[in-house]
Amino acid sequence: MFCLKPSSLLLPKCEPGGGFSCPAAVRVLAPSKPQLVIPRRTWRRKFSSLSSSSSSVAVVQVVASSSSSFSSSAQPSTAVVKKNGLHFSGKERVDVLAEALPFIQRFQGKTVVVKYGGAAMKDESLKERVIKDLVLLSCVGLRPVLVHGGGPEINQWLNKLGIEPKFKNGLRVTDATTMEVVEMVLVGKVNKSLVSLINRAGGCAVGMCGKDGKLITARSVGGGLGYVGEITAIDTAVLKGIIRHGHLPVIASVAADKEGQAYNINADIAAGEIAASLGAEKLILMTDVPGVMQDFKDINTLVREIDIKGVRKLIQDGVVSGGMIPKVECCVRSLAQGVHATHIIDGRAPHSLLLEILTDEGAGTMITG
Repeated sequence: MFCLKPSSLLLPKCEPGGGFSCPAAVRVLAPSKPQLVIPRRTWRRKFSSLSSSSSSVAVVQVVASSSSSFSSSAQPSTAVVKKNGLHFSGKERVDVLAEALPFIQRFQGKTVVVKYGGAAMKDESLKERVIKDLVLLSCVGLRPVLVHGGGPEINQWLNKLGIEPKFKNGLRVTDATTMEVVEMVLVGKVNKSLVSLINRAGGCAVGMCGKDGKLITARSVGGGLGYVGEITAIDTAVLKGIIRHGHLPVIASVAADKEGQAYNINADIAAGEIAASLGAEKLILMTDVPGVMQDFKDINTLVREIDIKGVRKLIQDGVVSGGMIPKVECCVRSLAQGVHATHIIDGRAPHSLLLEILTDEGAGTMITG
């Protein structure tokens, strides 16, 4: 199984021109007592340079660093770096890079679509961590695509304008006035805010919505929901060009029909369809819960890995219910359309995105075909 030692590493951030600046520190914490744990992603073993007999399981936690950029005057490998009260030698930091290499190699050049929204967007410190994690993934060779909603911020602006938010069967009732606010908030405010944060963190983001390049074509779902749309077509020609040139797309879940009428699209569904169209390696839904649980009140019942057949049985048995059902169904649809693996993780947990991708133990639930 994949196992890391207590150590720390400085990874460079990529500049559009190909240079490096502003490293991010990787901190690894091991449990105080050795634990023998069967890895949930056994298929990854062949990519690991470490023996499966390793008995201590480490937890990787990536924290943003404001250190100066790498240069010829950088500290030698024997130097000791103090981070959060802990001391790490240069050798220990390099060890982390060597041990993380199998994961980086496995996913280098692969597209990972991340849906971001909910409580993780309301907490500014969490938002900053998610952004830096995305930039780090981009710097080590993955190709992240960020799809976002913004429900809480939409509600906030509706209240400011004296418009009461209305919901029907968990979906926002979107009349013409509400649709204007949705588009203004998601495309004009939330999207550009995320783009700015990514650029500040050392990435190179491009903001867009489903209207741009005819990325998402939609039609009304009906049922008295107004301008709530369902996806009829995806065109990733422009999106692929953005990804190919090394940029990080940030996509707001607003689309239009053939006549140009705007529609509010569920961000989970938009992310799933985009992931399928891109042939993504992974679809990751960042939510407000740890993942799929046998008992939603007990974190110890978290299902680490499950296949389509198993998750359908959980729905049938009533274990998966409420708002988790559409998320699970979104994952199943994406898998059926060619996405290799889907994940449901808690966006409120620090660095859950990196833990899910770069460790055996992960941070949530992985659903496979």
